Amino acid sequence: MRVVGTCPPDPDAAWTKVDACETDEKLAALAEKLNADAPENLATAMKEADGVLVQISTDYVFGKEPYNVPCNPDQKGTPTGVYGMTKLHGEQKIIATGCKYVIIRTAWLYSEFGKNFCKTMLNLTATKPQLKVVFDQCGTPTYALDLADAIITILDKVKAAQSKEEYVGVYHFSNEGVCSWYDFTQMIARIAGHTHCDIQPCYSSEYPSPVARPAYSVLDKRTIKETFSVKVPYWVDSLEKCIANLKKMNR
Repeated sequence: MRVVGTCPPDPDAAWTKVDACETDEKLAALAEKLNADAPENLATAMKEADGVLVQISTDYVFGKEPYNVPCNPDQKGTPTGVYGMTKLHGEQKIIATGCKYVIIRTAWLYSEFGKNFCKTMLNLTATKPQLKVVFDQCGTPTYALDLADAIITILDKVKAAQSKEEYVGVYHFSNEGVCSWYDFTQMIARIAGHTHCDIQPCYSSEYPSPVARPAYSVLDKRTIKETFSVKVPYWVDSLEKCIANLKKMNR
């Protein structure tokens, strides 16, 4: 029997506390178990079931080398911290099992649910007179609903295929376009109508962190679009949908 499995980008299924991994050895070890060992176990199970594992990875597998063009799925991983390294280990362990897999790297995830940058900035721009947000880290926001839709499209293609092997590989998915965290915050405030908050750009060095986050982690999505005919919305359009949904939910 063929089985298709998924490992979602959820706090209970992966360790995402990036800074904590750098300062606490026990948490770093936990991150390795959840981000590398657990996917390896899933991959082993999928191989035994002759299934296909869909694993969500991250742009944090990049960052050590300076980039100024979108990161390609075939590009060598150069993580700058423990979190990115454990996610890269997860990818490598999945591949090493010999199972059929679709690894999808994504970035800057947000949605109407849970804690995320979009919801945090909606609150801060509504309540603070001024904010400083870094402008020297660039990437692309990704609406979780768009990622979910892409995964469904991929699963449908894989299940319908006579040969699953043709779809095995590492892919990238984020929304279209590029922005800094500062640009992202400005657009969140603009869409929400929080015009009273003075949002100022600042350098990452003004807010020291235990880990150096990728300065440029825009993802090249050509392969996932060509292979699966995945539709990729522009990041501002998706942000507008998310904020509109949040307003409906809060009525």
